[in-house]
Amino acid sequence: MWLLTPIGFFSIVRKPEDVEAGLLTVRARVRSDLQQLKQQLLPELGPIVEGRGTDYRYRARAPKQAVALAMVRLVEQLDYSNFKDAVAQRQGKPRARLYHDVWDVLYGLQSDPPAV
Repeated sequence: MWLLTPIGFFSIVRKPEDVEAGLLTVRARVRSDLQQLKQQLLPELGPIVEGRGTDYRYRARAPKQAVALAMVRLVEQLDYSNFKDAVAQRQGKPRARLYHDVWDVLYGLQSDPPAV
């Protein structure tokens, strides 16, 4: 699952080694995104591991239920009417421009016919 949020961009997956332990792996391209997630919403997030040469340079693991509760908190804290403006205020205009580029590409999904 990809999550573009006002505090960061995350890819959340369940790796084979996560299954038995009831964990999820939360990945990010920027360390500070995971740091903000841990500080603001997911204190149960484990140590951040850096893996150069991987598609997501930073990753950490957390209990699946704790990740679910963090997503609930994220929704409960939603206080903006425009997502890209909230990103610009909280993470800066360069990050908001990147998110806009993603928005723009995905906008093609609603064209007639879809651009996919």
